[in-house]
Amino acid sequence: MIWIEIFAGIVIWLSFWSLIPRDEWWFRGSDFPRLQILAVGLVAFVFLIFWNAEWDWVRKLILIGLIAALAFQLKMVLPYTFFWKKQVKQVKASQLNKDKQISLIVSNVLTPNTKYHLLIDLIQKHQPDLVLTLETDQTWQNELSVIESDYPHRVPVPLDNLYGMHLYSKLELTETEVKFILSDEIPSIHTRVTLPSGNQVQLYCLHPKPPSPTEAKDSTLRDAELLIVGDQIKDIDESCIVMGDLNDVAWSRTTRLFQRISGLLDPRVGRHFVNTFHADFPLLRWSLDHIFHSTDFALVHMERLPHMGSDHFPVYVVLQTGRVFDQIQEELEQTDEDEQEAQEAIQEGIEKAEKEEKTVTDEIARDYKNGGESV
Repeated sequence: MIWIEIFAGIVIWLSFWSLIPRDEWWFRGSDFPRLQILAVGLVAFVFLIFWNAEWDWVRKLILIGLIAALAFQLKMVLPYTFFWKKQVKQVKASQLNKDKQISLIVSNVLTPNTKYHLLIDLIQKHQPDLVLTLETDQTWQNELSVIESDYPHRVPVPLDNLYGMHLYSKLELTETEVKFILSDEIPSIHTRVTLPSGNQVQLYCLHPKPPSPTEAKDSTLRDAELLIVGDQIKDIDESCIVMGDLNDVAWSRTTRLFQRISGLLDPRVGRHFVNTFHADFPLLRWSLDHIFHSTDFALVHMERLPHMGSDHFPVYVVLQTGRVFDQIQEELEQTDEDEQEAQEAIQEGIEKAEKEEKTVTDEIARDYKNGGESV
């Protein structure tokens, strides 16, 4: 059965293709479907073992390569299962303190989606302290106005380019800024949230462009934006949460580097996948929507919410802050190599952003000149 060797070869190729340190989307795209690659590889492995045919050198070589590929894929995805040690502690019943908790819903709504009531119903059911919506335009802002009476603090950024975002908060927001870190098209929200206990939390809401043939041709700006925020976080000594659709999976090299640079934790590690995309295709899902937090937070509850018409599922998370958690939870260890890699990626992103901005400026000037001459 030649198809067994073909599938095994594809798994081997994709596994080691993803190790190539390039930013183009056709390299970075292999970071996403690791679960799917693993599943196909396991099926190929079983058939290869029990295939009633001669064990020639080609078959042996493919088996060795397949075992190496499967081991690599397992290494990447296993931390997001209950087999792994939990990175974030669970808050015990005796420790629960509502005043020190913060509840969050993150939802990429998909701009053309018109099932507004489904998200509104979820918000009204769970009553989170914060709601972050992504891809929201003016129409979505108008439709979500029904929740504004419950959310007196709001940061609206309606855009028609699939990168609008809105932050709704029951808690006081201060020092709020909407920043365009590397692109005039991609906003991010930076603000400070005050909990009922008086504890303050620095909040970053992000939605960088994904590397894909229809979006960004490479991951350079996405990676740089995430690492710029991570680099800022490592220099502040306060509670912090980063959330949003990062258009990157939890197990990618950039996301793991971001965690080591920023010192933030991932509550999914040691628990389960929270695969939020693609909501319409169960066999093609991975984690794109994230909530990372500082070591003083522990987990009360985490849940992927039901389908609400988007290509993303919403995520609902409840966290609680406390000094006791800060003392028993550890940041990921950062190395000098990590710092160097992060700074190089940041510099590359800045240079690319400046180059693109200059290109756009030159094109506008050229169009204006040509138009003026034609008149």
